This record gives sequence, structure tokens and C-alpha cells, in this order.
Amino acid sequence: MGASAHSGRATWPWGAGGGRDGPPGSGGGEAWARAASGFTELAPVPDCSGLRHPGVRLLHVDMVFLKRLYVLFVMEIETRRVHILGVTAHPTGAWTAQQACNLLMDVGDRADGFKFLIRDRDGKIGGRFDDVFAGADVRTLKIPPRSPRANAFAERFVGTLRRECLDHLLVHGERHLRQILAEYERHYNQHRPHQALSLRPPMHDPAEVVDLTVRIQRRPAVSGLINEYGRAV
Repeated sequence: MGASAHSGRATWPWGAGGGRDGPPGSGGGEAWARAASGFTELAPVPDCSGLRHPGVRLLHVDMVFLKRLYVLFVMEIETRRVHILGVTAHPTGAWTAQQACNLLMDVGDRADGFKFLIRDRDGKIGGRFDDVFAGADVRTLKIPPRSPRANAFAERFVGTLRRECLDHLLVHGERHLRQILAEYERHYNQHRPHQALSLRPPMHDPAEVVDLTVRIQRRPAVSGLINEYGRAV
């Protein structure tokens, strides 16, 4: 996933409608190609397919008492596994860098499969965040300005999180938000089916044996917003 910008037209392999004429709504054709050719740091970008390269995103959540909190998360694109890194009211470069260090420690040897990190140009995610991943030989790819489709998997998760969870709850504090996100992260990674994974969750274990003679039970999750169905233990 990436962009190749040269003196001619720009090639945008992500997203339907992107094509060689640029993203939808960009005006297309030569005008977009001339604008895109200025982003030399985006070129050339090798093929990222088949790797667990992550996409990172910072989203905001408004509290019931008109306070805004920020949530930093990373998604492993190949497996769709999501890591909620942290919640804060004041995101800084030092804070995001610490969350990056925590992620690399948590994933351990699996970080060797990270070759690229895709992120937007949000100033709250500073150069210190990139430096942490650079120390692990992970190259940071910044998407073009105002081009969320370039980080489509992370953007899709933001929409899913809001539609299935946050839009239905009144969040009254940082502790409450952390609890909600931890439960939704568990549901998303361990239970929620994904079409790209043949309707399996990101953390599906193919070696797990399921006893089909045991009856199915329903279990409410995420403050009762979602029902999970599984074989009784």
C-alpha cells in the first residue's frame, strides 16, 4: 500500500476510484498529477502486500461533559488485529512515542514482520513516534494530505468503532472510555467476523477444535450493545 509519484501521472493503488487520475473529487488528470509529484517522500513505495504492516490513527471521543479525549490505535493490516495503545486528553510527541515503545514490547518477535507504518500527517503524532519505529527497521509512510483512503483500513476501523459502539454510549470519563475500548478490542480481535478473513476473527486459532455437539450460548458484550454467540464451555 503506498503511492508512486513521478514527473508524469501519479499512481494510487489504494481505494476504488483512485486510479491514475487521482482520488475521487481531486479533479483528476494532470492537475492532480502535478500536485502529487511534489510529495517526493512518497516515492518510490515498494509493494506491501503479504506483510503485517500496521496503520496508525488518532481519533477523538467527546465526553458527555464536553471534554474531548484522544485514542491512539494501530491495526495490523494483514490480520486486521487492532491494538488500542492509549487514551489521553493531551496527546504529545512524547506520549505517542511511549505508546509506540509499548506496542513493540507487546508484540515481541512479531514486530520483525512490520516493514512499513502507514499514518496521516497529524501533528500530534510527531517525529519521535516515527523514530521509535525506525529503530525497529520499520519505515514510516505518510499519506498525502486530505487523502484518508490512503489509510483506508484504519479509517474503516474508526467508522466501525463509532457505528457499533461509541455512537450508542454516553462516555463520562477517561476510565469509562478505557473500559469500553478494552472490551471492544477483545470483541473485535477475538470474536467479530471479517469478510477478508473468511468470516473469522483476527485472532482465530486454526488449530482450535470446536465440539459441534455442545449447544450455542449467547453472551452480551460491550455494555450489552453486542451479542456474541459461541459453543458453551
